[in-house]
Amino acid sequence: MTEGHPVGDPRPGGNAGPALDRRAELSEFLRSRRARLKPEDVGLPDFGRHRRVPGLRREELAQLAGVSVAYYTRLEQGNGQNVSGEVLAAIASALRLTDAEQAHLSHLAKPKRHRKKPSARQQRVREALSRLLDTMDGVPAYVVGRRSEILAWNRMAAAVFGDWSQLQPPERNWARLVFLDPEYRELFVEWDQKASDIVSYLRMDAGCHPDDPRLSALVGELSVKSDEFRRLWARHDVKEKSHGVKRLHHPLVGELALGFETFTLPDDAEQSVVAYHAEPGSASAEALRLLASWGTDATRAGTSASGRQ
Repeated sequence: MTEGHPVGDPRPGGNAGPALDRRAELSEFLRSRRARLKPEDVGLPDFGRHRRVPGLRREELAQLAGVSVAYYTRLEQGNGQNVSGEVLAAIASALRLTDAEQAHLSHLAKPKRHRKKPSARQQRVREALSRLLDTMDGVPAYVVGRRSEILAWNRMAAAVFGDWSQLQPPERNWARLVFLDPEYRELFVEWDQKASDIVSYLRMDAGCHPDDPRLSALVGELSVKSDEFRRLWARHDVKEKSHGVKRLHHPLVGELALGFETFTLPDDAEQSVVAYHAEPGSASAEALRLLASWGTDATRAGTSASGRQ
């Protein structure tokens, strides 16, 4: 049975934080992307003179983008109200932005107007999707929504990642689990990469919804409780959920190498199904088969062995 439920208020204690400052986010993002570039990276001469700031100067970036220094300076100060899509594209090209970074820049500079504040809308998983998860025998799969919230999952996901039904809804959140639960630091072999990915996803979310007080509260909570989160958040890296391989150290079956694919729902771009698989004939495939055969016993034993409550 799928053990996910509609998520209401995901905030511990129900305390919302102030909305993120979109202008400050835009300013800091542009500064951080400019700081990572050197003149030689973009074909400009570097005469070896002492540079007071890391990366490109504003003048150099404006030259590359074909805009005036004053115009770019206003944008980097957070004033993106009247900037055109063409200018944003030119600046994105000059900064060597990825597709995800370019989308993030656009969201910050020219935010969409939402009829409802995102905090007012409850995230729900369609019944048909829940049933689909239940039929995926042997395939760990879950639905993740806004703010890295885990909305629904199947039996195999619980066997691999832990029994999330034992957690209160506010704690069913990848960011809180990864940064605040030491058991997940042991579960993910490349914990640093998992942590970086989670923060990058939250940054994308913040760019789309800077007025979301629940997201702001989550960021504030994690910034206070985790030095690693605070450091990664300050980097302003962004990334879209995609595909790849995760290496896990499972308390019952040991090492697992699982590929994963992310599928964004066609009728709700804020929800994605993440499904994991092992290479046929591999030790990881055999380990998944064992977990599937143990059923709920594997989940309970895994919870006990790992110390999750």
